[in-house]
Amino acid sequence: MLEELAVPYDTCLLEYGNVMKEPEYLAINPMGKVPALVHGDQVVTETAAICAYLAEAFPQAGLKAEPAYLGAYYRWLFFAAGPLEAATADHLLDVTVSEPLQEAVGYGYYDLVVSVLESHLKRNEYAAGPHFSAADVYLGSIVYFNIVTDTLERRPAFESYVKRVTNRPAFDRVSELDGKIRSAFPN
Repeated sequence: MLEELAVPYDTCLLEYGNVMKEPEYLAINPMGKVPALVHGDQVVTETAAICAYLAEAFPQAGLKAEPAYLGAYYRWLFFAAGPLEAATADHLLDVTVSEPLQEAVGYGYYDLVVSVLESHLKRNEYAAGPHFSAADVYLGSIVYFNIVTDTLERRPAFESYVKRVTNRPAFDRVSELDGKIRSAFPN
């Protein structure tokens, strides 16, 4: 998201584990997890919230959907953060929600989430209509990650969506940065 904004930013890399539970970081995010954004006197955690916040804070980047698509923008941004993340995490952990409990679970069941997402992406170029937005930064990253880790099956609608959201200069820059980060933190 920061690369999509094309504004200067600083990154503080934390080694996964104990460093994230130290008092200095817990003062920023009491959950002791990443990412966390500090922007002026604002602290924002949760990736979907960070994307929504940055799209609002930097309107010149054009990453917040146009008014006609605002409902879809928020719907799919938070669909990714809620039902999609929960369903794919449970799927990865081989958790199956029994039919009587599906109403009590926010996402219902894995196959439902996957078909709803597939149906939407078959009919729409991006999460919120015809233009790339912050919703695609997040939804695209979740779909991409879950395809790469085989938690989400490769379906034509998912693969073509991933191609669209990864065919961007910001994605290329992030991939290069990610390679540098991985080499700085072996295993």
